[in-house]
Amino acid sequence: MKKTVLYDRLAELGGKFVEFGGFFMPVQFLGILGEHRAVRSGVGIFDVSHMGEFLLEGENAEKEINYLFTNDFSKMPAGKVRYTLMCNTDGGIVDDLLVYKVNDAKYYLVVNASNIDKDREHILTNLKYGSKFTDLSDKISMIAVQGPLAAALTGEIFGKLPEGFYTFIFSKFAGHDVVVSRTGYTGEDGFEIYSENALTVDILNELLKFNDKYNTALAGLGSRDTLRLESAMPLYGHEMNAETLATELGLDAYIKIGKADFVGKAALTSKKPKYRRIGLKITDKGIAREGCKVLNGSEEIGHVTSGTMSPTLGYSVAMARVGVDSDTSDIYVDVRGRPLKAEAVAMPFYKR
Repeated sequence: MKKTVLYDRLAELGGKFVEFGGFFMPVQFLGILGEHRAVRSGVGIFDVSHMGEFLLEGENAEKEINYLFTNDFSKMPAGKVRYTLMCNTDGGIVDDLLVYKVNDAKYYLVVNASNIDKDREHILTNLKYGSKFTDLSDKISMIAVQGPLAAALTGEIFGKLPEGFYTFIFSKFAGHDVVVSRTGYTGEDGFEIYSENALTVDILNELLKFNDKYNTALAGLGSRDTLRLESAMPLYGHEMNAETLATELGLDAYIKIGKADFVGKAALTSKKPKYRRIGLKITDKGIAREGCKVLNGSEEIGHVTSGTMSPTLGYSVAMARVGVDSDTSDIYVDVRGRPLKAEAVAMPFYKR
């Protein structure tokens, strides 16, 4: 197991750790419910240094990016961030990731921690236009600052901030370059701060100096998961994996079939989706967890991929993978042999 550079400091601050994506990561500090509510009403600080960071550069970098990923980057301005999928040749999902454009010849990629090795191998195998690939994952750390007060807190340290969601700027901390991006995985306004490992503890300590002013909460993986689920954000290994056809997730806005070519395009244009992702509101008392069968009447139509009790909404919600043509008029979720009544609802469940 790896430890992030913040491990010791977060342990001092009361973090309770679990294994996640090959790292020891804090699952909570004072409690998942309180951390969740802090992000929805104020500001929460997360260690997300387990994420992977790659650099792709060269005169044909834009062509490379367009070929490797499903989204279209041909008209992407510098300073923008775009969400995309990375597919295998069968149209299954290798990973979902963010692409940061520095300029036409330089892009940063941010990938899921558990997929770093697999993603590196996939990209190196599929490089087509001679771009230079560098894995920066062991050199870069990241802190997420999320919530309605995130801009005020982050601005205390960095001053100027990126103005639009899914944009980023280069800033300075202690005379060193950092990247501040207006991104996050909580459904709230927020920022992610990328820095050299040596700076990260000092950045965290600087953020914590404003705890009394903004009533900040250190937050862990537990609240990160309930926050992302309320916002219906898919998680690799739950809503998607290498066998999930990219067109079965309701993420078609990030799949540009009209592009000349990309890895997996042929499969996605020839295969019809067999499943779809839906949102469920559990109307009976109980929580639908991952793996629970989804029934329409007595017919099994799929399974839950993520589920939780929503602290914000006060009822249980879930995302499920069901047959593409399945009737969802009379839905139940089988929780250890007990059928819980549910209804199909629009996603996201929560929107700021």
